[in-house]
Amino acid sequence: MHQFEIRDEFYLDGKKTKIISGGMHYFRIVPEYWLDRLEKLKKLGCNTVETYIPWNLHEKEKGQFSFTGILDIVRYVKIAQELGLMVILRPSPYICGEWEFGGLPYWLMKEEGMRIRCMYPPFLKHVKEYFEKLFEVIAPLQITRGGPVIMMQVENEYGYYGDDGAYMEYIKQLMIDNGCEVPLVTSDGPWGDAFECGKVDGALQTGNFGSKGKEQFAIIRKKIGNQPLMCMEFWVGWFDNWGVACHQTGDLEEHVKDLDEILSEGHVNIYMFEGGTNFGFTSGANYYDELTPDVTSYDYDALLTEDGRITPKYEAFQKVISKYAEIPAVELTTEIKRKAYGTLQVVRKTGLFENLHNLAHPKENLVPQSMERLNQGYGYILYESILEKEGDIEKIRLWGANDRANIFVDKKPVLTLYDRELLSEHEFENSLEKGEVLDILVENMGRVNFGPALEHQRKGIDGGVQINGHQHYYWKQYCLPMEDLTGLDFKLSLKEGAPGFYEFTFETDEIADTFLDFSGWGKGIVLVNGFHIGRFWEIGPQKRLYIPAPLLMKGKNTILIFETEGKHTETISLWDEPDLG
Repeated sequence: MHQFEIRDEFYLDGKKTKIISGGMHYFRIVPEYWLDRLEKLKKLGCNTVETYIPWNLHEKEKGQFSFTGILDIVRYVKIAQELGLMVILRPSPYICGEWEFGGLPYWLMKEEGMRIRCMYPPFLKHVKEYFEKLFEVIAPLQITRGGPVIMMQVENEYGYYGDDGAYMEYIKQLMIDNGCEVPLVTSDGPWGDAFECGKVDGALQTGNFGSKGKEQFAIIRKKIGNQPLMCMEFWVGWFDNWGVACHQTGDLEEHVKDLDEILSEGHVNIYMFEGGTNFGFTSGANYYDELTPDVTSYDYDALLTEDGRITPKYEAFQKVISKYAEIPAVELTTEIKRKAYGTLQVVRKTGLFENLHNLAHPKENLVPQSMERLNQGYGYILYESILEKEGDIEKIRLWGANDRANIFVDKKPVLTLYDRELLSEHEFENSLEKGEVLDILVENMGRVNFGPALEHQRKGIDGGVQINGHQHYYWKQYCLPMEDLTGLDFKLSLKEGAPGFYEFTFETDEIADTFLDFSGWGKGIVLVNGFHIGRFWEIGPQKRLYIPAPLLMKGKNTILIFETEGKHTETISLWDEPDLG
């Protein structure tokens, strides 16, 4: 067994050790590529890998735990160990990470009055029950028990959120009580109140920043005294949100200079070494003056691209690291190809409205209920009601609605409301003729992952619907998490302008990474052989979705697109290059 200590510096079995780490999230990379990415991390000159642990994937539903497949953290950590890498774990409850709800499970929002990340007993009870299960899995991976895990983090950037010191103490002690034996750290920006509010006795304070390494370390030194200086998140890029002008990139020359400054005085975790992909509905969002949901790609302008390619930034960082550590000779053992499979023609299509009863059993309520109250976490929800007493529709308002609503009368689209448009009544310029059925398709665009808006993340409609100034009652609700689409009946028609499903197929004898171009399509999601690869939206900047080769198979492959705007072509294309905008 080995020992890792934090004194004036980091010590491994009594010897000073410089931590040169790269951040890489196992849950954003298909397991077949974990070895490749970790080999490239070691080849860079890093001796450590860091990862968050997302509560909302490992306990997607209350009391139902998963640690297999893409969630097999034990396998991920053991691959790192086999390569001689150390590991830093950053468990939940909260991870931020531009991840849905910052890693918190949606089902917390089912409870009235839920308060998170503070000494609120119902929240703490859920965290305790999760940690008891999680630490059964991760505690044996610690260096004290023969594993490679050298440190764990208490919470994440708590100083940006709150100042409940008792809560931080509780989380720290909960980790210890469940078997944490390695040193603990916190991570916050070194500016303002964040560093002070986010600390807890017995945990090393580390800093998160993306520039001016010497200045940041000087600030930290004054606050922590004679302890190791570490940048736990050295931001070498940034994330993209839907609608931003172009793919966000960093200044390579400045990043190289900052990395040199950081390593000359302390230790680093590069955020991100590889970002990976927000598969499915896992991308988060930010909310300041408006909602800014994140795109599917988490490329982050990292050292490796979303699909694992070595970049000029990787090569420049390797040169800097070579000044502080020996660069090992590493043979890359995973053959990875890219392939353009060409243009595919749609083979079948069918409508959402026509298939509602094949996809969900309607739940009836007097007033519309949020997703969470109907035990739904992610995806879409459709609210349907008969218009018996209303005349021509002049005004409509949705109360407590998030995030985007497509409104239909007699299956014809009449209005789309997004974000702040949902906060007010909408008056039709020309009143809509009396109809029989009102349908409202609401999409969860990703729960906010940062700031006080975290506690206001119910999706769907959580209040009511006003028509012509009065409340409208009696609703059928169809939960559409898009997890099981085997019930689709493609014999049923698809009306132009309505939401629908489009199926494409292709056959291949060569499996390779590829990129789906969705030019000409409006908004929706894509499933490849049943695996949900993520969202698309014509507003960009991302223009192609990454399909890792392990999701494909020799022979026939099926791509299913769900599109909500009625905007589509009859084709899609599979390219051998990404286009992040």
